Amino acid sequence: MMKNKVNKGRGAAILVVIALILAGLAYYASIILSSTGIGEDMSIKLGLDLAGGVSITYQVDDENPTSEQISDTVYKLQRRIEGYSTEAVVYREGEDRITVEIPGVTDANEILEDLGKPGSLEFQTPEGETFMTGDMVADAQAASYQNEMKNNEFVVELTLTDEGAAAFSEMTSANVGKNLPIVYDDQVISNPVVDEPITGGNAQISGMESHEAAERLASNIRVGSLSLQLSELRSNVVGAQLGSEAISSSLKAAAIGLIIVMVFMMIVYFIPGVAASIALAIYTCLVIATLYLFEITLTLPGIAGIILSIGMAVDANVIIFARIREEISSGKSVGSAIDIGFKKALSAIIDGNVTTLIAAAVLGMLGSGSVKGFASTLAIGIILSMFTALVVTRVILEAFYAVGLCSERLFGKGKELKPLRLVERRGILFAISLIVIVAGFVAMGVHGSNGNALNYSLDFIGGTSTTVPFDKDYTIEQIDSEMVPLVENVTGDSDIQTTQVQGTNQIIFKTRTLSLTEREALNKVFVDNYNVDENEIQSESISSAVSSEMRTDAVKAVLIAVVCMLIYIWFRFSDARFAVSAILALVHDVLIVLTCYAVVRISVGNTFIACMLTIIGYSINDTIVIFDRIRENLKLKKVKDSKSLCEVANISLTQTLSRSINTSITTFIMVFMLWLLGVATIRDFSLPLMVGLISGSYSSICVATQLWFVMKRRIGKKKISDAA
Repeated sequence: MMKNKVNKGRGAAILVVIALILAGLAYYASIILSSTGIGEDMSIKLGLDLAGGVSITYQVDDENPTSEQISDTVYKLQRRIEGYSTEAVVYREGEDRITVEIPGVTDANEILEDLGKPGSLEFQTPEGETFMTGDMVADAQAASYQNEMKNNEFVVELTLTDEGAAAFSEMTSANVGKNLPIVYDDQVISNPVVDEPITGGNAQISGMESHEAAERLASNIRVGSLSLQLSELRSNVVGAQLGSEAISSSLKAAAIGLIIVMVFMMIVYFIPGVAASIALAIYTCLVIATLYLFEITLTLPGIAGIILSIGMAVDANVIIFARIREEISSGKSVGSAIDIGFKKALSAIIDGNVTTLIAAAVLGMLGSGSVKGFASTLAIGIILSMFTALVVTRVILEAFYAVGLCSERLFGKGKELKPLRLVERRGILFAISLIVIVAGFVAMGVHGSNGNALNYSLDFIGGTSTTVPFDKDYTIEQIDSEMVPLVENVTGDSDIQTTQVQGTNQIIFKTRTLSLTEREALNKVFVDNYNVDENEIQSESISSAVSSEMRTDAVKAVLIAVVCMLIYIWFRFSDARFAVSAILALVHDVLIVLTCYAVVRISVGNTFIACMLTIIGYSINDTIVIFDRIRENLKLKKVKDSKSLCEVANISLTQTLSRSINTSITTFIMVFMLWLLGVATIRDFSLPLMVGLISGSYSSICVATQLWFVMKRRIGKKKISDAA
């Protein structure tokens, strides 16, 4: 129970301190935002799309490099440049060139030497002395075989050069039973034990836990053993791919959305809504400050993710306020209701956010490229939202209570609602989901017959890069409004990326792969409309910015994250059926969003990965809150048969319905404003997000609990008799 020692004077002092803290944070955040994009020290690092950076093109010096060598080198450079920025991109250009684009860098010379060196792979003695280098390995491949027990064992098979075979034979003969570590870029990537002398030039590293682990080690060894030498062909400072309008419109959307969410919270929750609005303002300022202090590179999808997190940040507050109203309705005083409300809401808030935080940690450790950047932003949002909801909101609420704002009318009462009969209607609800998902697969099948099930962007399938020298400088707005439509008339595709080469009048147009006839037609457009010298126009084929290795990394990271979430939910709820139901609901939402991409033909690019990851985090959080209430009600009510189990599920859904709807509304408001006011690129990101938010709410209310009910009734040691 709240203590009466907290007097009006102390409450007023706390409110004054909160106001001063908010004012200070707001001033600090305003300095950061006003400097961002201008180049001041006090500014957030921006990605290539918002601020530009350095573009470096390397020439492969070796003759006739294989496709595998080029692919491995691209992946190696991608992993290396993550030290500069997780939003950097690497892609193949032409047959024997590799281009690296790094945001937020203006001096190419400072990174040229480091990036141009192949990885340093060394085989060392137990004492740490190098006896063999990577260029003595001719090949490394993952393999598997069945041992005497008929179990699969995964290994990496090495093929050595003559020089390597001699060195390896000598060293393995002298170190039987000892470790010979394999070191790549000063990190031990494997530490195998020598079982016997290896003299034939072929070695095998056993004991790998999976085929994926064997593939990863083999790839690292191949990367480190590449004899490809890279030399700088050209380097340019490139401008932003999007204009300043992208930042200003996104900030405007965030400001308007934030105000609407605050007004909504105050109208619905009265005094608690005011406390939540103040905490939300503090949360927003803390996110901006954290991005700056931790030097996280911000791209347009990143801005969208932060705006989305602002909407989601009220979720914990909504859970708490719903609990407070329930306690007031049960006859508790406002002071007691606040205490009990925070305590009862704690488990749902912790489980929901920790589950998402686990996903962020796995994605950050195992993902690559933009996936790492997304994971960082997601983790920051989760931690700060929990802090502001559980600490800041509570301090403000208690201060309001202390100064005399303690009437029940200022907090509201929970209404006793008639239980919804959603579990009994599970057949209809499942059918609705199935119809929508099947429609998505049909759409993909129809478009797949034409060779493109989804509308993959340049980020995924590569295309053609056309560099055009103009006789004067053009703004990004002029490029988008005048030139891009002309290019679209030739390519028939709206997926066009433009970049300015600073210090010159050159503009790079990246389009889908063009035939020779289309390239000539595109050149003619520039010659006829802008008096360009056709001989100076350069066209090259470029690979995808999201390499197959990066896609594999993303898929593996997501799968492992899902498994970790499943294990956590299983552990916390002591029932695997909760975990399986939550994951199936998550898969449902991913498929619904995929249907949106397939039917509307939204471009599938880097933002696609960010969108899917966002939906995963949102969906699992929403479902956990309902499951937490089911867990609580199961302890209060004895379940004897299917009918009583059905009643518990329906009551739990009804009790959490207002929270699910209100959280969805606040989050939807933020994303809708982004769609309404954002530039074209961000609209392609916002639309599937809105679909995902609706799907996430639907699956939590209409799918997840129903799946749990079906499994609870039919699967397990104690099957429940049928009565529903």
